[in-house]
Order: sequence, then structure tokens, then C-alpha cells
Amino acid sequence: VQLQASGGGLVQAGDSLTLSCAISGGTSRGYSMAWFRQAPGKEREFAAAMWRSTSNTYYADSVKGRLTISRDNTKNTVYLQMSSLRSDDTAVYYCAASSRIILSNLRNPSAYGFWGQGTQVTVSS
Repeated sequence: VQLQASGGGLVQAGDSLTLSCAISGGTSRGYSMAWFRQAPGKEREFAAAMWRSTSNTYYADSVKGRLTISRDNTKNTVYLQMSSLRSDDTAVYYCAASSRIILSNLRNPSAYGFWGQGTQVTVSS
């Protein structure tokens, strides 16, 4: 499976942005999908995830209510809709996939076997 993330850019605080993660070599239905982010000098952190079996979604407390993960199976693409962006949302955003991850590991980056290349989101205040 290959993941291609896109959609990052430079935006103003309060703006919205949607990231895309195109999946090839597999179908999105068969994978739990997640978005992680990594700010300069910080560790990669969990942002949002969608469980493969139920499509239930899970979010980090810091993004809850502002970020939404969704999936379009017809396009084999996962999205991260971001609104009310803040300067501390500035990071490289990575999409990740796993066909074997268990629910309790959804927030653990080490549990994902497939990663996209990352897309930069910069929020200016």
C-alpha cells in the first residue's frame, strides 16, 4: 500500500484547510487510517483516526471539534478537514494506515505500517 498526502499550505489563523491522503495498492475499506503531525523539535503526535471496522472516529483532545477525519471509498481517499486553525497546528501532517492495528493502539504511531510522505501546514497568526 502506498499513501500520498497532499493539500498542505500556508494559511492564516482561523482559516480552514483540507488535507487528502490517496491510497494505492489497497482499498481504504480494509485499513484503519490516521493522521499524525510533527511540529519542529517535537515528536510525532496523534491527531485523528478512523477505525476500519466501524468507521468510528477518534481525535486528540487538542483538535477535537476543529479537525474531522473522513473517508471516500469511491475515491480511495482519506481526508482531514481542519477549521479554526491556530498557530500551534503548524506541523508536517502525515497519513498512516494499518490493516492489523487493534483499537487500543490507534493513537500509537509505531502501530502503523504504512505512511505517506507528509504535507506541511503552516498557520500564521
